[in-house]
Amino acid sequence: MSLLNKLVRNSMFLLFLVPLLTFSQEDKVGNWLMYFGTNKVNDNFSIHTEIQYRNHTTTPNNVEQLLLRTGLNYHFSKKATVTAGYAYIPSYVYESEQISPEVEEHRIWQQFILINKIGRVKFEHRYRIEQRWVNQDYKNRLRYRLMLFVPLNKPIIEKGTFFLGVYDEIFINTKESFFDRNRLYGALGYQINKDINIQTGMLHQQLSNYGKWYLQFAVFINTDFRKNQ
Repeated sequence: MSLLNKLVRNSMFLLFLVPLLTFSQEDKVGNWLMYFGTNKVNDNFSIHTEIQYRNHTTTPNNVEQLLLRTGLNYHFSKKATVTAGYAYIPSYVYESEQISPEVEEHRIWQQFILINKIGRVKFEHRYRIEQRWVNQDYKNRLRYRLMLFVPLNKPIIEKGTFFLGVYDEIFINTKESFFDRNRLYGALGYQINKDINIQTGMLHQQLSNYGKWYLQFAVFINTDFRKNQ
């Protein structure tokens, strides 16, 4: 067996080992179903769209949070992008009988993404600022995420490529407790074509006194609307 095949096999094993070990405690493992879109409208601007359906349990039948986010991207180059946008996030208590959310958040956000490569590994640095109205209580938050993309069966990520996606993201409050949370993520991805890829993996979210695993499935659709003009 080649070294590359061993890497693919071991990576897939590690990605799915954690959920298999923790499925016996479903109340401690959640599920996130996600869609992300970046749709180019001209040479410099694109539209960001995002839907995340987050569940308390591994099966999508007990909603924890719904995240709807959109934004306008300005591309300085292929390696640098700035974004401003809005998000609406209703949250629900576990097994609550209430139909309406217990917590509602309206969020304005800005971010800067910088990309660089070392060999075949792509590094994505994301800096984000959030202005949050949580049940009418105003808060500010800062976030930094470092993500790595590693193609497995080809030198670059293109059609037909399996790849690893790994990131760590820290959230920092500007008031009250300094540390808000940390997210550690690992996934196996597949580039279906130049516009669409899928990722499946695990995320661990650590708050100050509580941590939880989430099984994740994400679809990324990056369509260039300039072709239709």
